[in-house]
Amino acid sequence: MWTQKEIRLQPRPRGFHLITSEIERAIPEIGSINTGLLHVFIQHTSASLTINENADPTVRVDFESFFNHAVPEDEPYYRHTYEGSDDMPAHLKSSILGASVQIPITRGRLNMGTWQGIYLCEHRNHGGSRRVVITATGE
Repeated sequence: MWTQKEIRLQPRPRGFHLITSEIERAIPEIGSINTGLLHVFIQHTSASLTINENADPTVRVDFESFFNHAVPEDEPYYRHTYEGSDDMPAHLKSSILGASVQIPITRGRLNMGTWQGIYLCEHRNHGGSRRVVITATGE
């Protein structure tokens, strides 16, 4: 079985946001998959996806702090600056983290660790709504 959906995530402020529940609600068909995979792909170049801790919100704050330090704004060597000082760093952060995640489906549920969740990594100050393609496959 294959199923695919495109959803729009509500606009969020810059930062790292748990979206696991939104993804699960958008594709209830995973409940009929005994063994399979869920692929989640974001259709943007200034936001990304990753999987990390879902319990302590300070982890997401620390992620934002780390990436802002590792990939600062207003570097003199940036040439792509006409969309704002947060744009080029957003592209770099997106490439570092990636545009997709893949999660096993086991007995109708996402087979992640107890403390794992899917993050939307919003790298722009005002990124707007984000389009995500969700594909589930399995039997």
